[in-house]
Amino acid sequence: MQVSAIIATYNRAGHISKAAASVLGQSLKDLELIVIDDGSTDSTRDVLQNFKDKRLKFFYQENKGVAAARNLGLKMARGRYVALLDSDDYWLEDNLMLQVRFMRDTGFMVSQTLEAWVRGHETVSQGVKHQKYAGWIFEKSLDMCLISPSCVMLDQDLVRQGYLFNEDLPACEDYDLWVRLTLRYPVGLLPRVLTVKQGGRGDQLSRKIIGMDLWRIYALSGLLQRKGVPRDKQAKVMDALEQKAKVYTAGCLKRGIEVEALRIKNLVASHKQKKADP
Repeated sequence: MQVSAIIATYNRAGHISKAAASVLGQSLKDLELIVIDDGSTDSTRDVLQNFKDKRLKFFYQENKGVAAARNLGLKMARGRYVALLDSDDYWLEDNLMLQVRFMRDTGFMVSQTLEAWVRGHETVSQGVKHQKYAGWIFEKSLDMCLISPSCVMLDQDLVRQGYLFNEDLPACEDYDLWVRLTLRYPVGLLPRVLTVKQGGRGDQLSRKIIGMDLWRIYALSGLLQRKGVPRDKQAKVMDALEQKAKVYTAGCLKRGIEVEALRIKNLVASHKQKKADP
């Protein structure tokens, strides 16, 4: 099997049909679609039962978060490559065919495509900061998430190596994975719009979680505790951690949450002390 497509979903009955149809309608037919329902209470299961395609595999779990749902799909995947799709996004017809060809021709272990952003029924422009890069993008990735889950394709070997989402993070779990992955691997970029990202709704995680930088701080803190991170890269991670902590603690102090600001300052100080220790 060439590709395992994985959709993690939670109460997206109004969108999951379009996402699933865009996978099953791919010009590349040698695929499986694994849908992990992360405890939905709406009609998601009923919607998916309307698909009579044996390539669709549906699994339900109690609500554990998007990281756990994606990880379950990744562990079940049988394809040579794995591709993620958010349940409110969709792929253009030739996405998988072109991306598999790109991966094989270039030898990249991870790659992504370009995407179009849609709000309501209108396509919106993307800011310069959302530009996608190719190659060794680790240092750029420390600032913000530069890989879009719905655009990415991974070699199955990366999953076997343990590149999974951090289930302890309720948000920025993708940022955490990408910084770990780009530390060791370059990223390929297929410069074609093959994914449509739909947004602007209140049910999206980025709009429900307050203080997203807190989870990036935790991701960077975790990276500093990993063995085998080169010293020059550790310095870059530390710089990013200090900058994000500065912004986050300033926000805490502005809101009168001194205890939280002190907690994060102490976290950063502990890493600086470890770095200073012989």
